[in-house]
Amino acid sequence: MFTQSLSPEQVQYLKWYWPFWARDNQLPPPGEWKTWLLLGGRGSGKTRAGAEWIRAQVEGTSPLGGSRCRRVALVAPTLLDAREVMIEGESGLRRCSSAAFRPVFSTSRRRLEWPNGAVAYIFSSEDPDSLRGPQFECAWCDEFCSWTHVEQTWDMLRFGLRLGLAPRTVVTTTPRPIAPLRAMLNDPSTVTSRARTTDNKLLSQSFLNEVERRYGGTVLGRQELDGELIEDPVGALWTRSQIVLTYDTCPPALERIVVAVDPPVSVGAKADECGIIVAGYACKSDAVHTWVLADRSLQGVRPEAWARAVMQAYADYDADQVVAEANQGGEMVRTVLALANADAPVRLVHASRGKHVRATPVAALYEQGRVHHAGRFPVLEDQMCAFGADGCSSAKSPDRVDALVWAITALVLDMKNGPRLRALI
Repeated sequence: MFTQSLSPEQVQYLKWYWPFWARDNQLPPPGEWKTWLLLGGRGSGKTRAGAEWIRAQVEGTSPLGGSRCRRVALVAPTLLDAREVMIEGESGLRRCSSAAFRPVFSTSRRRLEWPNGAVAYIFSSEDPDSLRGPQFECAWCDEFCSWTHVEQTWDMLRFGLRLGLAPRTVVTTTPRPIAPLRAMLNDPSTVTSRARTTDNKLLSQSFLNEVERRYGGTVLGRQELDGELIEDPVGALWTRSQIVLTYDTCPPALERIVVAVDPPVSVGAKADECGIIVAGYACKSDAVHTWVLADRSLQGVRPEAWARAVMQAYADYDADQVVAEANQGGEMVRTVLALANADAPVRLVHASRGKHVRATPVAALYEQGRVHHAGRFPVLEDQMCAFGADGCSSAKSPDRVDALVWAITALVLDMKNGPRLRALI
């Protein structure tokens, strides 16, 4: 082995020499820059890269040279994040430092102290004003896109980076389409690196297989695993930032639950999806609120298979009714569903208006905060955010969105504004 030719001292040195172990995208780019932005997927090693960059500045071992930094700012979404991730975490500053040069954290003073006298102070994005007054030579900002007060915290930090000849900052984050991140990307003093979850060969293969199975090819997967900045199309009826606000994993006792289905026109492996959405409603603060409970949509299956999936969802959620669009299949839809469960009440509905017209009032309920998602439904959310103002979608057909619209229409809009669906008798 390579290490057999080294002395014990050299082996010990190599153990803590980060450039030997790091991937290229975990090392700071060359050149003169003020901000190194590392966009990475979950578990891609961006936290370790940020911690090692700070260690190099403090110890004076930066591959790019320069003098040691004596005063450092560590900024996280919360103070708990700063301690549990940036300092004490598996990839944090204390874990990546040798015993001889391991910093000591003072909880009461909220500071990290190295044996050479360098000090790092921790700050929370929840309290931007705490950055008023202190001054620093370098900073590490972790999970920038999850900060509570992003712009105010970033501004206060930049005012404090006034020590030394060339103060620098490393920003490690999984991207989200927020204005401060766009501004940072467009700043000529910013250099950007990107890391994917699959770049980290130390991660469990079973974990990688599972997240690829669940999220591979979705917009959420591109953002959370590949570290891509995903922008919502201009004029889309829904945005990701809006959908995030709907998450509520503890719905109340629901008064009525429906399973809505948008059947595919064709069959076979290349057939459109069969949109299957489960939703229910309850009264909350004198208003009707809807909870999206499940997305059971399928693709490339025969009618009897999607009918069984619909009725399984009906049984699993003890639903009151199945609502099925019948524009294409007509009575065939009712027949197929009846073969799967003859006792389930089925209501056939016909779309007399375009998709965009039908979806607009549902999107308005989202804006009012009256629709909640009882979980993460990444493929459904991808379709929602691709559904543009012209009624078109970047997906082949927004079948999940169609089913969602039918479900919420049947639960809320029909009840409030009178019949909006025409039953086929």
